Amino acid sequence: MFQRLFDWTVALARSPRAEAALGGISFVESSVFPIPADVLFIPMVAARPDKAWRLAFIASVTSVLGGIFGWLIGHYAFAWLAVPVLEFYNKLDAFHAMQGWVGQNSWLILLLLVTSGLSHLPPMKVVTILSGVVSFSLPLFIISAIVARGARFYGLAWLLKRYGTAVLAFVERRMGWIVGGILVAAVLLYWVLHL
Repeated sequence: MFQRLFDWTVALARSPRAEAALGGISFVESSVFPIPADVLFIPMVAARPDKAWRLAFIASVTSVLGGIFGWLIGHYAFAWLAVPVLEFYNKLDAFHAMQGWVGQNSWLILLLLVTSGLSHLPPMKVVTILSGVVSFSLPLFIISAIVARGARFYGLAWLLKRYGTAVLAFVERRMGWIVGGILVAAVLLYWVLHL
């Protein structure tokens, strides 16, 4: 099933409706869709580097809007909408474990939003729904989503424009280190701010 979804999204990247498809995939990826928008974004930017900033803008804005939709699902429709989605992806137990781990700690939600927005770890849809479930501040959610998703898409656009697709293998091999560095920096920032 996932291979068919992957093939479908790659075919969309080549279609005349590619920008609309990118916006749609970026939106639903932040709340319900299993395939990240990068599957469309990367080939589109690689094929048209002159449109990199426009594509980054489309992906960032629609991803943030999708994140807000995920927050609303978690806040207002968890039982009847989010639970079936999480069960479908076999993520409900992981979701409840994460919910227990986070509790009402805003800084942990913020940390998850940043790492998820930058690296999809944990999946963005899980974090957006969780943010709504624990009633994380919507304005702070929006600001952090803008920063994280904008950094991801504009960063990818810059890398692809400057180095081409060869840079992606370099980044993918070091994603664990990148996310680890972000987590360490976030924990240090939290520690410094609370001294």
